[in-house]
Amino acid sequence: MSRVSRNLQEIIKYPSAIFGLLIIFLLVVIAIYTLATMSYQEAINRWRGDETMWAEYPRNALPSWMNYFTQKKLPTTMVLDTATSPQSKERLEMEGLEMVTATLTFDYQFDDFPSEVAVFFTAKGEGEPPFVMPYWEMPDGRRIELEAQSISRQKRYFVSLDNRLIRSLGNRAPEEGLFLDPAAAEGKPAKGQYKLIVEGYLFEPGGDFDVKLLLYGKVHGMAGTDHRRRDLMIALLWGTPIALCFGLLAALGTTIATFIIAAIGVWYGKWVDALIQRITEVNMILPTLPILIMVGTFYSRSIWMILGVVIALSIFGGGIKTYRAMFLQIKDAPYIEAGRAYGAGNLRLIFRYMIPRMIPVLIPTFVTLIPSYVFLEASLAVLGLGDPILPTWGKLLQDAQENGALFKGYYYWVLQPSALLMLTGLGFAMLGFALDRIYNPRLRGR
Repeated sequence: MSRVSRNLQEIIKYPSAIFGLLIIFLLVVIAIYTLATMSYQEAINRWRGDETMWAEYPRNALPSWMNYFTQKKLPTTMVLDTATSPQSKERLEMEGLEMVTATLTFDYQFDDFPSEVAVFFTAKGEGEPPFVMPYWEMPDGRRIELEAQSISRQKRYFVSLDNRLIRSLGNRAPEEGLFLDPAAAEGKPAKGQYKLIVEGYLFEPGGDFDVKLLLYGKVHGMAGTDHRRRDLMIALLWGTPIALCFGLLAALGTTIATFIIAAIGVWYGKWVDALIQRITEVNMILPTLPILIMVGTFYSRSIWMILGVVIALSIFGGGIKTYRAMFLQIKDAPYIEAGRAYGAGNLRLIFRYMIPRMIPVLIPTFVTLIPSYVFLEASLAVLGLGDPILPTWGKLLQDAQENGALFKGYYYWVLQPSALLMLTGLGFAMLGFALDRIYNPRLRGR
C-alpha cells in the first residue's frame, strides 16, 4: 500500500497524467453506464433490427445539439397518436355504420421543413376494414385532401411518397408543400397550428381504428441517426465497453505472455532461448494485418476469434528482445545468486525474483498498448472484417464510408466515433508517457 501511495503521489505531479486519468475514468463510467442500462443481447437486437423497429425515427438526422450551432431552428421528430389521446376522436352513429372523426392538432414553430411525413393506421375488428379519408389543414384554414383508403390491421401511409399528392402540390415534396408559407418570398414553412383530420367509416359493431402522425425531424437524439433510421447512440455507447475490453484483454494477454516467455528464455538459456529468439524473428516479419484479413475473410469475423489471433501474433513480438536484454542484467544479480544458494527452484526464481523486479517497466508499456489494439479493432471493422453483429465505433465508420456520409454532408456520422477513438488514444497515451517517466530511471526528472 505504501508503494501504491508513493506511485500515486508521483503521478499527480504530472498534469498530463491527471488529464489522461480523467479521460480514462470518463470512458469507464460510460462503459459501466452502458452495461447497466442496456444488455448485450438488447443492443444486438436493436442494432440488427429491421426498419420496423426504427419506424418512428428519422433517416439521416443530425444530433439534436446541432440546433445550438445553426441559425435556423431545425425540426425535431413529432409523434401524435389517437391511442394515447382518446379525446381526439368523435363518433357519430349512422344507419348501418359508424362515422369516426379523428383530429390530431399540433403547433409547428420550426424554421425548416420536416424530413418526411407519414401516417400509421391501426384497425380493430375482424370484419370489413374501415375506410378513411384524411385531410391536412393549414394554419390559414386551407384543407388539402390526402389519399382515401381502406385500412387493414396495420397500414402505413408514407405521405412523402404519395405521387398524386406531389402532383397536386405543384411537383413539390409533400413534406414541403404541406408546410409551405405562400406569403413568404423564399420557401419557408408557415408557423402555426396544423391539423390532420381523418374521417373514418366503420362497417361493423365494435370496430375502431387509431391514427398515428409522424413528422420526422432533421435532428434527433444526442448522436443522430443513420441511413436505416438507427440511433447512433447505441453504437457509440456499446462501442465503449467493447473497445476497452478488446484493448485491455489484448494488451494484458500480450504483455504478460511476452514477459513470461522472455524470462523463461533468459533463465534456461541454450536451446530454449535460441528457439524463442528464432520464433520471434520469424514472427516479426509476418504481416499482422494481412493475416487478420485472411482469418476474417476465410474463417470467422467473431471479435473473440480476432482477439485470439491478435494475441497469438503479438506474443512473439519485438518486446521479447527488449525484455530479454533487461532480464539478462537481472539474471546475474546478487539476490538471484542468494536464491540459488538456499535452494530455490527455477520457477520460483523466475516468478518470485526475476519477474516482480521488472513489473514497473511493464506497466507503461501495457498502458500504451491498449489504444493500439483499440485502433486495430476499429481498422478491421472499417475494412469490413469486424464482428458483423456488434455495434462498435469501427462499424459506424464502415457504414458511414459505404453510404458516402462525408460526400452527403453527414459529418456527425464520422466525427463522433472518430473523436471517441482519438480521445481513447489520447487518454492512455498521456498516462503511459507519465508512467514511463516515473518508472524509467533514464527519463525521471526530465
